[in-house]
Amino acid sequence: MIYLSQMMGKPVRDAAGEELGVISDLAISTGEVFPRITSLAFKGPGNVPFMISWRKYVGSFDDIEENGITLAVEAPDIRFSYLQPEEVLLARDLLNKQIVDTQGLKVVRVNDLKLSESGTQLRLLGAEVGIRGILRGLAPWVENATLAISKLFGRRIDERIIAWNYMDLLDRDLSDVQLSVTHKRLDELHPADVADILEQLDPAKRAEVFKHLDGDQASDAVAEMEDEIQADFIEDLDEERAADLLGDMDPDDAADIVRGLDREKAETLLRLMGRDAVSIRRLLGYKDGTAGGMMTTQFVAVRTGDTVRSAIETLRGMPEDAPSVHYVYVLDDDKRLVGVASMRTIVLNEDDALMGDIMYDEVISVTPDVEEDDVVADIFKYELTAMPVVDEAGVLLGIITVDDAWDAIEDDKTLETTRANWLRYAGFALVAVLFLVLYTLVLVQVLR
Repeated sequence: MIYLSQMMGKPVRDAAGEELGVISDLAISTGEVFPRITSLAFKGPGNVPFMISWRKYVGSFDDIEENGITLAVEAPDIRFSYLQPEEVLLARDLLNKQIVDTQGLKVVRVNDLKLSESGTQLRLLGAEVGIRGILRGLAPWVENATLAISKLFGRRIDERIIAWNYMDLLDRDLSDVQLSVTHKRLDELHPADVADILEQLDPAKRAEVFKHLDGDQASDAVAEMEDEIQADFIEDLDEERAADLLGDMDPDDAADIVRGLDREKAETLLRLMGRDAVSIRRLLGYKDGTAGGMMTTQFVAVRTGDTVRSAIETLRGMPEDAPSVHYVYVLDDDKRLVGVASMRTIVLNEDDALMGDIMYDEVISVTPDVEEDDVVADIFKYELTAMPVVDEAGVLLGIITVDDAWDAIEDDKTLETTRANWLRYAGFALVAVLFLVLYTLVLVQVLR
C-alpha cells in the first residue's frame, strides 16, 4: 500500500533519469468506486507547476518513497495537461479537509489517503482519518516510533480507513460530485441522518452543505436537529430562506423553533411567512411544556353527517408531504369533537355509511393546559397513536402524536443525562480542589 504523504515531495524523473521536479499532487476522476489516478502534478524549477496524464507518461514507481516516479518518456516528448471538471486533486481537495462519512454518518477530517498499486495504475482506496495519518504526515519515523512504543505497552494503534465509496466531499459542489453508482449521497440519506451530520459541522460548513438540500429534505433535517442547534441555525440563515424553511415544516416543529428565537427575529420571520404563520402563531399562544405547546394543528376532521365516501375523498385530497393519518376525527356542527374513526374502520364500511354511525364515541382527550408529563403518560397508558386536544367547549384544537410523546421522553432523558454528567464533573472538581488544599496545607507544614 502507498500513502499520499509518502509521495509528496518525491522526485519526478524522465526516462533518461533527468529530474524534472517533485510530486505536488495527484488527480482522480470521481466516476469510479475506487478511482484510478488520472493525472500527476509536480513542481519544476522555481516551483513552476506542471500536470501530465498518468496513463500516458508514468512508467514506474516501484519504490516511490525512495526513488519517486520515473516517466516512460524523455522530457522533450511530454505534453502537459490541465485539471478536468470531473477531476479532484487529492492534496488540495481532500487532505486535511472535512469529509462526510455516509456509512458511519459522521463528519471526519482526512489525515492521509491510502492508494493501492495495480500494475502501472494507482487507485484510491480511501481516507485515513485516525491518529496514524497525522503521525505519518509529520514523518514516517514518527509513526513507526509511536507504534513501537505502543507495542511495548501492549497497545495497538490501528488504521482508521474510510473507503472512498462511502465518502462525500464538503468543499466542492455536492451536486457535481458523482462518486459511484452505489454511493449513498448526502441528499439520499434519511433526514435524521442528515441532521446528525449537520450537527457535527461548524456553522459556516453547515450552511454550505445545507444549500445543497432541496426544500422538503431541508425542513425535515432541521426538524430532526437538537433543540439548542435549531434556533442558532435559523438565526444564521437569511430571513427569506428561514421563513420559507419554517413554512415548509410541520406547524408544531416550526413553533418550537420560533420559541427559541429572539422576539424581533421571530416576528420578522412570521411576518414574511404570511398565511403559513397563522397556525404557528396559534400554537405560540400556548405555554411550552403543555398539551397546547406539544400539539400540531395538522389533522383530518369530518362531520357526523359526512359519508365514508366523502371522508376517503378528503384523505385523497391531502398533499403528498402531509403527516401520516391514523385517525379521522368526527365533529358536530359546532366543531366539537364527538368521535373518532380509525383508518381500518373507514375502509371496512360501506361508502354510503355515515361517519356519525361508525365512529367510536368514547374519545380520550386533553385540554391545552395539561402538563406534558401527564399527556405522555396517558398516550402510553391507553396505547394511543394520537391524543386529541380540545378546549373547554370540546372544540378540537389539535392532536399530539405518539412521536411527539417519544420526543418529550428523549428530551427528558437528555436533560437528566446532562444533569448527571455535570454533577459527576462537579464531584470530580470538588475532590480535586480538596486534594489541592490538603496538599498545600501539608506542604506548608513541611516547609515550616
